[in-house]
Amino acid sequence: MTSTLAAAASASQTPPSPHSADAPLPPPVASVGEERPFSREFPALDAAIASLSTRLRPTTAEREKERELLHEPVRELVDAGLTALRVPVEHGGLGGSLLDLTERLIALASVDPNLAHVFRGHIGFVELLRLSPESEQSALWFKRAASALVGNAQSERIATSSLESTLTRRPEGLVVNGSKFYTTGSIYSRWILLSADLDGEYTTAVVDAQQPGVRIVDDWDGFGQPLTGSGSSFFTDAVVDPDGIYPGFGGEEGTAEFLAGVFQTVLLAVLAGIGDAALRDAVAFVRPRRRLFGYAAEALPREDVTVQGVVGGLSASADAARRLVLSAAAELDAAQARGLALDPAARTAVFEAAARDVFRVQQVVPRLVLDAASELFEVGGASAVSAPRALDRHWRNARTVASHNPLLQRRRALGEWELNGTHTTWGRTHASASAAEASPAAPAGPAARDAQATTTPSTPSEGHQR
Repeated sequence: MTSTLAAAASASQTPPSPHSADAPLPPPVASVGEERPFSREFPALDAAIASLSTRLRPTTAEREKERELLHEPVRELVDAGLTALRVPVEHGGLGGSLLDLTERLIALASVDPNLAHVFRGHIGFVELLRLSPESEQSALWFKRAASALVGNAQSERIATSSLESTLTRRPEGLVVNGSKFYTTGSIYSRWILLSADLDGEYTTAVVDAQQPGVRIVDDWDGFGQPLTGSGSSFFTDAVVDPDGIYPGFGGEEGTAEFLAGVFQTVLLAVLAGIGDAALRDAVAFVRPRRRLFGYAAEALPREDVTVQGVVGGLSASADAARRLVLSAAAELDAAQARGLALDPAARTAVFEAAARDVFRVQQVVPRLVLDAASELFEVGGASAVSAPRALDRHWRNARTVASHNPLLQRRRALGEWELNGTHTTWGRTHASASAAEASPAAPAGPAARDAQATTTPSTPSEGHQR
């Protein structure tokens, strides 16, 4: 009897086989984005991001399904200083770099890519202020932007790129009438930066989003990024802030080129965060599973070499995407610091080169993330496509973000630079074939600087590009 009890006790203490159903799971693994601390600390903002990550991550898929907008998370981030991160310290901001900002956008996009995307218009507005000459007007808007979200309303749902929205002089000041679409973030904003026609001239203006003449509708119908508020904004005799008139805003030397790089980097940061989320969800799907295709008995997928290979590929893609995007942000920081100290022509050259570097990264990151978002289904067979799991949201969101500023157009622009030495911005009208044949061949690449032609885009905020 005693020996039998001793034998039973000894058996109960024998560790289970790692292949058995009773084998304990390995300790949880942090995601790619979580493993690395931010390169600089902004305590209040970082604490808010950490808190939101804990609270939002478990419900991201359900909130997208129910189209639950992000009003409270956006308010928390504004209050914690995200909108102030790039505002200079002397104007009430945190004085952070684009690298600081991009690190946090990736972290937020890993939790919810909609949330990171919402701030894109605001980021562009602050960079416009940083690139513009110092003035009382810019000081005022730096202060306002530090404590409130500025939305974006540039594009219109019309057949051409012309503006139908108009600014009209009234006794009470300028008023705007018209409608916009792809107004990402405006549904959450305190102010809206918009474009309109004033006496035949393209003009940028800022309006109070909370006045009666502004109506914002959540009618974005894309299959991805459903919570970005990228739908319609309607303006009916909406009064323009008297300090918010910017004729030709963004037309300073090289500004449009630099902003093209900034806007694209924000999108790439969102994609990098999606790559991290796809890896995290793949790991969470695989680790507790006890069945594997092709085995009649129990087999742990986490120990299968094929599954391990897939997850390893997802890890590599997420890590590479993050590194590439952060390198692009750091190069933009360096270009801005260097360019602002130069004469206009040299500044333009520096800003154009920085934009091209971002466009090169754009050729790689979307493909990495889109392939990963598709490959993750190889870890689970048919069960991975279960609608409640919503693993498809990673591909849908990544595809939506990657469709902004199509990479094929940017790839052609890079080719044009290498072959002909011409830096292309969107909105450029290309010479006809006959005209090109009549002209001597341009030197390629950097040697073509003196012969380079550029065209300012129709809007500093990327027009129809959300």
